[in-house]
Amino acid sequence: MSDNSLIAAASEVRSRAYAPYSNFAVGAALQTKSGKVFTGCNVENISLGLTICAERAALASAVADGEREFVAVAIVTGFGEPVFPCGACRQVLVEFNPELQIIAATTDGRSETVLLSDLLPRSVQKILKPVTNV
Repeated sequence: MSDNSLIAAASEVRSRAYAPYSNFAVGAALQTKSGKVFTGCNVENISLGLTICAERAALASAVADGEREFVAVAIVTGFGEPVFPCGACRQVLVEFNPELQIIAATTDGRSETVLLSDLLPRSVQKILKPVTNV
């Protein structure tokens, strides 16, 4: 899938975000190695720590569907500059692919692409490996 198609999917799901406290709607589209795309939007809560970010919503949907190999994620916001995943999302995403392509885009067409490893260098995943016999 092209970057533009991934951005379009993230932009579309952004319209369904629940962000009554920050008014900061976010959409994410996560592409798997097999080519499937899973989307998610942020869901805020009055207890802000319970807010679900768009990236983690998309990832949870993908994992629930049996996917665990990801190649790219597009994140779309209405902010003036591209916004990259928060620290919690970076940590959750790096669990699956430290070299994940991150495409941060805005509703007015600006975008920037980086690798997750550039946003979260020296992650613990390079030292510890998950138990695979679960």
